[in-house]
Amino acid sequence: MARWVQAFLEAQAAEQDAATNTQLAYARDLQIFADWLGDKDKTFGDAQQTDIEDYLIGCELEGLAKSTRARRLSAIKQLYRFAFEEGWRTDNPAIQIKGPGRAKRLPKTLSHEEVDRLLDAARQSPKETLRNTCLMELLYATGMRVTELVSLPVTAARGDPRMLLVRGKGGKERLVPLSPPARDALAAYLVQRDKDEELARKSGAPASKFLFPSRGKLGHLTRHRFFGLIKEFAVRGGVSPAKVTPHTLRHAFATHLLEGGADLRAIQTMLGHADVATTEIYTHVLDARLKDLVLQHHPLAKPTKS
Repeated sequence: MARWVQAFLEAQAAEQDAATNTQLAYARDLQIFADWLGDKDKTFGDAQQTDIEDYLIGCELEGLAKSTRARRLSAIKQLYRFAFEEGWRTDNPAIQIKGPGRAKRLPKTLSHEEVDRLLDAARQSPKETLRNTCLMELLYATGMRVTELVSLPVTAARGDPRMLLVRGKGGKERLVPLSPPARDALAAYLVQRDKDEELARKSGAPASKFLFPSRGKLGHLTRHRFFGLIKEFAVRGGVSPAKVTPHTLRHAFATHLLEGGADLRAIQTMLGHADVATTEIYTHVLDARLKDLVLQHHPLAKPTKS
């Protein structure tokens, strides 16, 4: 079963350009299913539809969330589709199984005031002030995913760009506009970054290709380190750390744009969503605005004169 998973992951990386995090998630979910089959003396090769259904029932009895069960079934479905196409099986036992669906939850977001507090906290960092300010300004100005942010190449930031080229999921590239505060923060940080890099090169360190370099294995600031940083900013800014993650800033970016009247399709493009249906979750913020518009402009909503 390990060979099946390995071949499947290699194909996902080569043909779908699946991100490392996506491959790791597939590997974890398929290993759990493989262990479950192994306990019943079965393998991927002889498992039937009823086995997969029993496995999913077991996941539900464990109390796993709908989203987790849907993700695990998705991994199984993709594995068996791959196995069928490769000729490892003459049937696809997962093809007729319908998932539990995903519970539609409104994304957690932040108010304008809370975002301002986080930005102020980054500007008041006791060290790496310019870098931290740049990180937060770019994140809120563009709505990037944290992986996209920390792995930005420095070439994307040269020349005082008005637009930033971002490489997203599946290697897809998109352009996102930069606000004046983000451009200012980027320009100030680049000066300091280049000085630090020059000193590092004189000490024998190789030049970094990343905007936010690190001497660690990846060569750039890690997602986990930035997660820790944003929690520090929350504490310093008086915002509940439980509310704040890099993804919360992404949600705030989209929500605040929509509140300001931005077009949903434009937000979809900037977020890098393949389907506008993914972006539509943010339309909950329109409810109050639409109600106000009706009350203000509909003739029957205005009080009658006696």
